[in-house]
Amino acid sequence: MKKKNLTGFLALGAAATLTLAGCAGGSDDAAPAGGGDASAENCDTVTLGFLPSWTDGLSTAYLLENLLGERGIDVEMETLTEAGPLYTGLAQGDVDIYPSAWPELTHASYMEEYGDDIEDLGAYYDNAKLTIAVPSYVDIDSIEDLEGNADRFGGRIVGIEPGAGLTAQTQDSMLPEYGLDGDYELVTSSTAAMLAELDAAIAAEEDIVVTLWRPFWANDAYDVKDLEDPMGAMGEAEALHFLGTAGFSDRCAEAAELIGEIQLNDEQYGALEDLVVNEYGEGREAEAVEAWLEQYPDAVPSNS
Repeated sequence: MKKKNLTGFLALGAAATLTLAGCAGGSDDAAPAGGGDASAENCDTVTLGFLPSWTDGLSTAYLLENLLGERGIDVEMETLTEAGPLYTGLAQGDVDIYPSAWPELTHASYMEEYGDDIEDLGAYYDNAKLTIAVPSYVDIDSIEDLEGNADRFGGRIVGIEPGAGLTAQTQDSMLPEYGLDGDYELVTSSTAAMLAELDAAIAAEEDIVVTLWRPFWANDAYDVKDLEDPMGAMGEAEALHFLGTAGFSDRCAEAAELIGEIQLNDEQYGALEDLVVNEYGEGREAEAVEAWLEQYPDAVPSNS
């Protein structure tokens, strides 16, 4: 079973994108989607593609690994560093499942490009949101208050990966709508680099503006506050979905049915991410999921 785990979140750099090949449903000699006689064979192995720095997908990937493994399905993990290649792999069948996608708003452009070759397996959480945040000690409470204060923040808004939907929303919507694109630069690199800058700024009690999202463990780990968004430029709340490659539910009906029944509320999701990322950490994700299942036995479909 392949796994490439998160090794100290703030130490994550530019992790190598793995070659997506030989995955279930992706080989040239695989039966077409819906081929009845081959459905069980095609479901012996399921490949989950996710970005480990986006810990919603990290957490739900290991949750699905547990649930599918209990049903005799071998799970392979493919980690990537950008959303674009992940959607490409999903559409091409090199990845079977994206375990935490934002297809309604944040990843809408990817769905427009690849949606015909992707199957929505269901939403598991319905209150995800993109945010602009500052440390709680900063005396600014709204995005509109950033105007005229660029010097305090070095003219920088610290972002995450260039290909992230959060990056596009900030660059293409928030900055121009609030008239900030002439005074601020959106600096992109990685989620880990953004958190490293946030961590250092808070330790020194310096001013900083970052792009964040909810749900995300960093909102609890750091003393930060979301800036009000009176113009709605960061978008409305949306749902997090499990996406499959086209035809996945035909090949893997039992797995698709199980995945579609998963529904997590704020408490359940927050506990899952905290256990996987913080309490147990890198290398102990399976233990974290087991602990979560003991704490929330009714949160997911039973094996019976």
